[in-house]
Amino acid sequence: MSPTRFILATLVLALTVTAAPPKKEDDDPNAPVSYFKKVRPIFQAQCQGCHQPAKAKGGYVMTDFAKLIAGGEECAKDGTRAVVPKEPEKSVLIDQITPDRGEAAMPKKKPPLAEKDIALIRRWVAEGAVDDTPANARQRFDAEHPPVYARPPVITSLDFSPDGALLAVAGFHEVLLWKSDGSEMLARLVGMSERIQTVRFSPDGKRLAACGGRPAQMGEVQIWDVEKRTLALSVPVGFDTVYGIAWSPDGKLVSFGCPDNTLRAINATTGAQVLQQTSHSDWVLGTAFNAAGDQLVSVGRDMSAKLTEMATQRFIDNISSITPGALRGGLQSVARHPVRDEFLVGGADGVPQAYRIVRKVQRHIGDNALCIRKWPAMEGRIYAVDFAPDGLRFAAVSSLDGKGAVTFYNYDFNTEMPADILAIEGKDEGARNDAEKAKLAAHYVSDAKVLGTLPLDAGQFALRWLRDGTGVAIAGEDGKVRIVTAAEPKVLKEFMPVQIGPAPATAVR
Repeated sequence: MSPTRFILATLVLALTVTAAPPKKEDDDPNAPVSYFKKVRPIFQAQCQGCHQPAKAKGGYVMTDFAKLIAGGEECAKDGTRAVVPKEPEKSVLIDQITPDRGEAAMPKKKPPLAEKDIALIRRWVAEGAVDDTPANARQRFDAEHPPVYARPPVITSLDFSPDGALLAVAGFHEVLLWKSDGSEMLARLVGMSERIQTVRFSPDGKRLAACGGRPAQMGEVQIWDVEKRTLALSVPVGFDTVYGIAWSPDGKLVSFGCPDNTLRAINATTGAQVLQQTSHSDWVLGTAFNAAGDQLVSVGRDMSAKLTEMATQRFIDNISSITPGALRGGLQSVARHPVRDEFLVGGADGVPQAYRIVRKVQRHIGDNALCIRKWPAMEGRIYAVDFAPDGLRFAAVSSLDGKGAVTFYNYDFNTEMPADILAIEGKDEGARNDAEKAKLAAHYVSDAKVLGTLPLDAGQFALRWLRDGTGVAIAGEDGKVRIVTAAEPKVLKEFMPVQIGPAPATAVR
């Protein structure tokens, strides 16, 4: 399946699952309260992060309707039920969410639910607590009932642990942990999100962050304890999948982008939001911290790379040129240099570009003064870029019409801007003569080389360098993980990270 057909199929599925109810029903205050359309989104946003199969506090699971009604461990002890249809006064859930002197037992350590939400839930219970969830939208997977694959999943992300021992692969409803050489699956981390968009190990390798969600329903950030194989934190975010998760260098924060055009970051231990920035005008698809962790670079479908200050949540600068046509299409991926605050971006035009974030000349309309280099274009859209550990090379993967490629590029050149080029960038675009424009254009492609490329019969969406720098792991639409050497690009090994068909009784959990 080509990337275009895959995206269209996903959109059709999302629209089918979440088709908008008739307007009359929404506007009719006397219509019965819909659990799926009205009550479930409240639980999803406020409760399910702590009450799901992978993280069932108090033994209470709210993603399974029968368990939502029954209650958790305390209800089992007391012989009570969380929800008693038509009797909200006897329902423990109603008691838990109803504030007493301004405080409520649930959500724990959070503000009480809004009065209108509590009233809506109470009314739903009073009307009989009916489950109107469509059959194709019910939660079906957990650690005891992991996904069974009828066909290979499209792999959107992968990552190596800092010590190089583990490889995390994004699957359907789960993250798959493998030995880094592909010899053995070690664990299946099954969570709420059906789409896993990005996976990233923490700087110390003890935790794994994943982001994704259910298209047109929910977004979620997951933080997993790698050693215990348990979900440490689940943070529901908005009503659509989220993208481009990244760790701060100190491992305290994770950043990500949202389809509501916001750039966000949360505390990786508590889940508390520490940043919400709205300078993008379209979906935010990739994020990366600077080396100090006090600034954040984000890229998105609005054809821009932007710089944000963490402490003030303030938009600082457009890193890329905002001149129409300077970037031909949206940006999909961003990666920071291992030791310097220089950033690679890649997107729809297939051209890898590198930027610095410290401005050395005053901004002028039409300038591209933060650009360091542009490399020869790949065929199709770039979906991922990544620096080699030594910072002297980088790689990118692309997809076009069911075909893909991985390409290796050099990064061994002087990234300081020469004085004569700075002088030209310091002028307004209209004040530059033809010779200066040509000199500027030539500078941005000088010393930019393709070291090697490997065409493949499947679009490629995920890429990470091996920790020893000898090559990369890539993956994409055919569901295979490939280890590709960098010196003379060739596939050293490939494997399918999931089993197609029913799993054996001894399958790894």
